[in-house]
Amino acid sequence: MTTKASTTRKRSRTRVAAKTEVNGKKTPVLQIQNLSIEKVIPDPMQPRKTFNETLLQQLSESIKKHGVLQPITVRKSGKEYIIVMGERRYRASKLAGKKTIPCIERTYKNNEVFEVQIIENLQRQDVEPTEEAEAIAYLSEKYAPTEIAKRLGRTDNFIRQRLKLAGLIEGFKHFVRNGEMTISLGVGVALFTPEEQQMMLETMGEDFNAHQINRMIDNQTYDLEKVSFDVADKKLIPKVGSCVECPLNAANQGNLFGEGKMVCTKSACFETKKNKSFLNLIKESKKNNILLIPEIRKYWADEDSNQLIISQLEKNGLKVYLLDDVEIIEKPIEPNLELIKEEYRNYDYTEEEQKVELNEAVDTYKEEFEKYNSAEENGFVKGIAFHPKSYIHKEVFVKVIEKSKNSSVTHSAPLTNRKMADCTPEEQIVKVNEREIRKKQIENNKQFEEVVSMIRETKYIDTKKALSVDEMVAFSLSLFENNVDYMSQQKYFSEFLGDTSKMTRIEIVQNFKNNFKKENFHKLIRYMLTKQVHLGESNHVNNLTNISFYNAMQGHYKSKIVGIEEVYAEKRNKREERLKERITALEKKVTELNE
Repeated sequence: MTTKASTTRKRSRTRVAAKTEVNGKKTPVLQIQNLSIEKVIPDPMQPRKTFNETLLQQLSESIKKHGVLQPITVRKSGKEYIIVMGERRYRASKLAGKKTIPCIERTYKNNEVFEVQIIENLQRQDVEPTEEAEAIAYLSEKYAPTEIAKRLGRTDNFIRQRLKLAGLIEGFKHFVRNGEMTISLGVGVALFTPEEQQMMLETMGEDFNAHQINRMIDNQTYDLEKVSFDVADKKLIPKVGSCVECPLNAANQGNLFGEGKMVCTKSACFETKKNKSFLNLIKESKKNNILLIPEIRKYWADEDSNQLIISQLEKNGLKVYLLDDVEIIEKPIEPNLELIKEEYRNYDYTEEEQKVELNEAVDTYKEEFEKYNSAEENGFVKGIAFHPKSYIHKEVFVKVIEKSKNSSVTHSAPLTNRKMADCTPEEQIVKVNEREIRKKQIENNKQFEEVVSMIRETKYIDTKKALSVDEMVAFSLSLFENNVDYMSQQKYFSEFLGDTSKMTRIEIVQNFKNNFKKENFHKLIRYMLTKQVHLGESNHVNNLTNISFYNAMQGHYKSKIVGIEEVYAEKRNKREERLKERITALEKKVTELNE
């Protein structure tokens, strides 16, 4: 035993030659030698620049206990050895206070060292994404993306995404490195030129704002699955060809927005194709004498963008009819169970209730389809309705609404249905004010939607603080408005909001906050507890909601619950006794048959 241990220690200070049999002869395949750690130095050209300090410390502790289990790879350079692979193990060994480190010495030609280092680093799990992207970009100068994917054991899509990430400017790479910016968002920004990225960076300001960047990307990218033209058409704009084959289509850059998702990243080209498709639509309408209906209501006809559409149609000699001027029949969509499930996804409908909704939808579909088939018999003609912004269009049946000869001079029609020119100055003031009120409503809708979208992208949900009074007020009113039906409001919460007859909505919220009591909050929670339980096939032993509710009620009505339990226990015991007797009788018959 002593001799063996002594030999092992001696061997650790010298070279160890591992041999393998090749054609019956033993041939050395690698040599491990313990080199002085002072003679080993990191490669200044090493592509990996960042190391996780926590993981490095953990590896150091492991090396203190067990040593370096896998030798590092080095190359000779004068009197020193430069690390090719294993700088992390080298750093951890120094932290552990090791004097020597096991090494394998190899020789490399030309740029082989850098390539080996890149591939070795990329095959690890903890590579910093921007360094990984830059390394893959280096390899792409020599290898195709598919070849790189094979070498690294990655998907083609992963390699293409990292190649795109390599195009991110340094200002954004900083946010990826410190974890503020996700890789997917970084790839989205990298779709744009360095100049455009710099503009986005300056627009955002010093603090990173994911919501703002997402909005910028949305404003400059276009979903090619929702367009007015054929994305496979090579002749629409011959110089640029089809969108399907375009290199600026995100689907051709590594499925950056999801598998097969086609997104245009060149706004100028997209707008050109969209406008050309609209001119083609006008041309087709004139050629076939088909009514072309912009989906614009008279109420919004004075909007600048809508006026532009109307003037284009008039310049091309088309009679302009708005939605208020015509009746339109669209081809109905045949309903199915999947569509019903999607439509009522926010409702807790059973399969039976979904089938009832489907049957009603099918009946409605049959009526609409019959109306669609008989449209021409009822005076409708073929037409095309199009969206005034996207120009997405659909074939429809159209009938112009007949107006009386005096309609232009009579004011008997409601004010909202009359053109501005047909109104008196006093009425025009009313219409202008009404439009402004509506515009403010739309602005407020968009503003609120944007704030909610921004909040959802933050870490608000993970906030550790206790709920503030404002948050409890918001939750209470949300529960009250969305979950308490009218009858329950009258029965349990008649004084909940107080006298609101002379208050605005904002004043109601402020008044509720001023008089907020936790008792009301608790009352709402208890109401919800009684309403959110699941009946039918769910009970107090097979459903989490029901189990927790059942346990909670024990603290309030234990004696009554025990009384109910005893009734069911008695029934159960009697049934089990009868079952036991029946099984005993059946077992007796089985025995008799076997004999």
